[in-house]
Amino acid sequence: MVKKLLLTASIGYTIVLIIVSLVNLNSVPSLGSSFDDKIYHCIAYLVLAFLWMTYFKPSSKKYIRVIVFTCVILFGIILELIQHILNPNRTYDNYDLMANCIGVLLGTLIAIRLHIITLK
Repeated sequence: MVKKLLLTASIGYTIVLIIVSLVNLNSVPSLGSSFDDKIYHCIAYLVLAFLWMTYFKPSSKKYIRVIVFTCVILFGIILELIQHILNPNRTYDNYDLMANCIGVLLGTLIAIRLHIITLK
């Protein structure tokens, strides 16, 4: 039951992230810094990585974390390229990719840490 709910949340969040990445966002709330966009990217990919890592964590395969981590990073790169190609109002930004990667790393580390805590 929990596993199914987690899969639904992971897929749903992934779809929402795709949609949000491809449409024009004009009314995003300001956080009051000059790098709000990077903070949003970091948080979005932290949640994405956390959800997928948490879903796959019961796996007995030791390399699954590396596969999930790599897939989420590649997803961010591909989505950044697609949004630039499909939406002329969106631009490709290496700093967005860096923020995505930092988010993936943090989400992965949090999921792994919480998994270690729950095993004790």
